[in-house]
Amino acid sequence: MNRTNYPQVVRIYCTYQEADYETPWQTHAPRSSTGSGVVMGPGRILTGAHCVANATFLQVQRGSSPEKIVARVLAVCHDADLAVLEVDVSATEGIEPAELGELPQLGDEVIVAGYPVGGEELSMTEGIVSRIEVQSYEHSDRKILAVTVDAAINDGNSGGPVYHEDVVVGIAFQSLEDAENIGEMVPAPVIAAFLKGIEQGKSTSVPGLGAVVQNLENPALRGKLGLDGETGGVLINEVWFGNSAWGVFEVGDVLLEIDGLEVAANGTVRYQGAFRCQFDVVFGERYVGDVLDVTVYRGGKRQGLKLELRPMTWLVPRNAYDTRPDWFLFGGLVISALSKDFLKAWGDEWWNKAPTHLVHAYYHAARTEEAQEIVVISQVLADEVNVGYEGAMYEIIDSCNGERPQNLRHAQELLRSPDGVATILTESKFVLHFDLEEAARANERIIERYRVPAESSASLG
Repeated sequence: MNRTNYPQVVRIYCTYQEADYETPWQTHAPRSSTGSGVVMGPGRILTGAHCVANATFLQVQRGSSPEKIVARVLAVCHDADLAVLEVDVSATEGIEPAELGELPQLGDEVIVAGYPVGGEELSMTEGIVSRIEVQSYEHSDRKILAVTVDAAINDGNSGGPVYHEDVVVGIAFQSLEDAENIGEMVPAPVIAAFLKGIEQGKSTSVPGLGAVVQNLENPALRGKLGLDGETGGVLINEVWFGNSAWGVFEVGDVLLEIDGLEVAANGTVRYQGAFRCQFDVVFGERYVGDVLDVTVYRGGKRQGLKLELRPMTWLVPRNAYDTRPDWFLFGGLVISALSKDFLKAWGDEWWNKAPTHLVHAYYHAARTEEAQEIVVISQVLADEVNVGYEGAMYEIIDSCNGERPQNLRHAQELLRSPDGVATILTESKFVLHFDLEEAARANERIIERYRVPAESSASLG
């Protein structure tokens, strides 16, 4: 394998500032991190989205130069953990851009190049491709095609290129927990789709199905569904509002084929005719707005359908970046939408530490037309108007003035009662009643007392 110094590999310096979901009108203190990237064209650097998430200031440094050059994010796909940075074209003069290759094969030798912490020089680690399948991306919680290599990917090294025969076949993005010197990379086909989408002005979101499916390996269950003559398929158990499957699939359908690929009873397809992967693999190379042919088993017969792809939307949003949470203040109650970022305020093991009912909603609640967000009381800022309501903190709001809020904005609208009073009922049957004039006066006191900048986030008005 050629052991060139890979002058295309650069170090990325990121200053970032994360939103504070406990106190949503604030942000955490700025922090800094380093990552790696690779020059893919004049003034264009490919890296990992996690290397530049929530960035407030970015710089890039060539390996041969002590100078740091200011950069900005040109495009980012948090779903696939990819980003393209833009720098002045003069900053990449004299560097031959890297070439993007194809999906490597099992057993191929690769080199992970980058700038891991603990040193200043370029680090190159050799490894072997050991697995090609759909994996969960830690940055986004999405299941997308990934390649596993037995080479270390450490802090500072991620975002850097993975080479095979001197062409880039992946971008290093995460290490496997409880495994030594095992890393994963975003593979070339997913990168190619991202770069092509930028050129064509496509949405950078990776679309998804938006349905809960069940494998159909049990013969008795297959017989009950009338699938004796079919060899594969997965059962559609739930369809989420606003997603690709909504209005196309029905609960009880069996998905047999997607985008020309047969879906096996264990939920896999034969990707590129060689690799057995979960059928989610098809979305990593598609765009929002694309239309896929699908075949379902419904009512005792096969039926062809058209699936228009949409961005993935959950009832409880997964990891969010480069954005601020929405919230509003009502009588000292800070009301916001439940999200994974809010749950992460309980620390690294939030699934064990956060309130059980919130964790359960994260894992099991479905997005419907009537429930598009889960609205919660995230804080109670103490005041005479809310005395006795302290126990409502972290409660899910079931209704506002007798009506269930579809989302956060709807909850805000419902609490503007023409009757001059408002009643909130939580899912645990906790009742909170307010006089609207008193609540408005309380908001003024609370804003001054707790140094809250406004009555709501800017987007809610």
